[in-house]
Amino acid sequence: METHPPIAASLFFISAATATTLALYSRKHKKVAFFRGPDMLHPPPASSEEDGQAPSGAKVIKYKSVKDSKLSSELSIKDLECAHIHQANLLEIPNLGKTFKGAHVQNLSQMSGTTSGESIAYNKLLGHQDGIIADIVRREGLPPETKVYVRAGPRKELHFEPEKVRAAIVTCGGLCPGLNNVIRELVNSLFHLYRAQSGVYGIRGGFSGFHDAHRLPIMLTPELVDQIHHEGGTILGSSRGGFDIDKIIHFLEEKQICQLYIIGGDGTHRGANKIGEECLKRGLNIAVVGIPKTIDNDVDLIDRSFGFQTSVEAAQAAIRCAKTEAICNLPNGIGVVKLMGRSAGFIAVHATLASGDVDLCLIPEVPIVLEGERGCLPHLAQRVQQKGHAVVVVAEGAGEELLGQSAEKDASGNKKLPAIGQFLKEKIGIYFKSQGQPSTVKYIDPSYMVRSVPANAADSIYCSLLAQNAVHGAMAGFTQFTVGLCNNRLVYLPIPLVVATSPRVMDPVGRTWERVLSVTRQPNTAIQLGKDKITSAKTFL
Repeated sequence: METHPPIAASLFFISAATATTLALYSRKHKKVAFFRGPDMLHPPPASSEEDGQAPSGAKVIKYKSVKDSKLSSELSIKDLECAHIHQANLLEIPNLGKTFKGAHVQNLSQMSGTTSGESIAYNKLLGHQDGIIADIVRREGLPPETKVYVRAGPRKELHFEPEKVRAAIVTCGGLCPGLNNVIRELVNSLFHLYRAQSGVYGIRGGFSGFHDAHRLPIMLTPELVDQIHHEGGTILGSSRGGFDIDKIIHFLEEKQICQLYIIGGDGTHRGANKIGEECLKRGLNIAVVGIPKTIDNDVDLIDRSFGFQTSVEAAQAAIRCAKTEAICNLPNGIGVVKLMGRSAGFIAVHATLASGDVDLCLIPEVPIVLEGERGCLPHLAQRVQQKGHAVVVVAEGAGEELLGQSAEKDASGNKKLPAIGQFLKEKIGIYFKSQGQPSTVKYIDPSYMVRSVPANAADSIYCSLLAQNAVHGAMAGFTQFTVGLCNNRLVYLPIPLVVATSPRVMDPVGRTWERVLSVTRQPNTAIQLGKDKITSAKTFL
């Protein structure tokens, strides 16, 4: 799409019927204008300032399709004032070129087998300040400023000389669908897009693999990783803990690594940030890149984490099995399914919405009330009376207000969770017995099954995009960044910002939870939280 100076090439379309919201970000003037019009299949014509229609410095474009003119309307001055943004702040990514002497190589890398001489990114080379607007939804009362993320993609100039690049890849924390896809595409991008021939080290078993003599690194090649995306898990293995900054830096120096790719959640990203800081402190010209991985989908700022959609899809099989057990075990069969979700109930919520068969969904963000007017047990009894059976989905971190918090922690410092699934099974049986009703409760725990399957088609593509853009960023000299999807566009995010805002949680008074209540018809116990507890949550989605 061609641009219209001084507006930069950062265009967003959010379609609702034939209405479209367009946000234009100007790097020069730091101004953003929003307007509504019909869906645009072609770029709008060049525009000029509209006198008296917007605050000074804003560029407002009017565009109408003859065909859809009846569906289009011009904004009033009041509308423009509500939507206008006076300042857009670009969240810059640290670049090694500001500290170290770079190769200053033009990005003319070619795909393997290409003989035309054209760049692999002949029409997509970006500038360091190309941005994607974060807060594209505007309403009256919002401050007239917004964040802008650095747009992900190949840059015109490379900081590293591709032929001399030596990289390392490590996967940390729990498993997640798509890990092998990310590893595979990182290797292929380094070899085929940039022809990095100096070697790619695969660090085995998480951070401990940098210094564990019993788990030596392996050399990753396109041939070795060719078929790994068809398998779940990670070819490198993974673990929690093992972070030793001095030993990790020693490995990077000894092997002359200049690009380090770290795949993991918010805890892993905290470690990645420390590595990046230490590299700069010691004068090491090393790009440290994160790729967010969390089965719980609780890394903040990004639209979603890879593998999440696959896990929600895999959870459907467990819910269907629970429903079959509940229907067939007479009388009053109840199936209980425990899904992952340490502090956020995204998998449980999305699995519930996708299934349509769930009668009760319990998540960490909303307190569990067993009995009384808003009790979940009376609700289950009512659903069983109506249908003859019921299905319950519970996130593993739900119910701490009933069971208490465990003092034990794992190697990553995460608190060990109480056995909420077994607790619910027992409480359901006791309640039905107290009501003089027989019941058969079947408990299914597919927690580790939903995270160890291969990525589905959507996540497979997403993993490829994340990995390719991670390599593009590292080659350009960016460091201490992670790559993710924001407003359906790939961006580079400063790792300190990601770890400061994560983990995010489900909004207990938001639209998504409202949809769950509509599906399950369960009583809304979010009102038990009170305004203070709701507003004290770190980040909502």
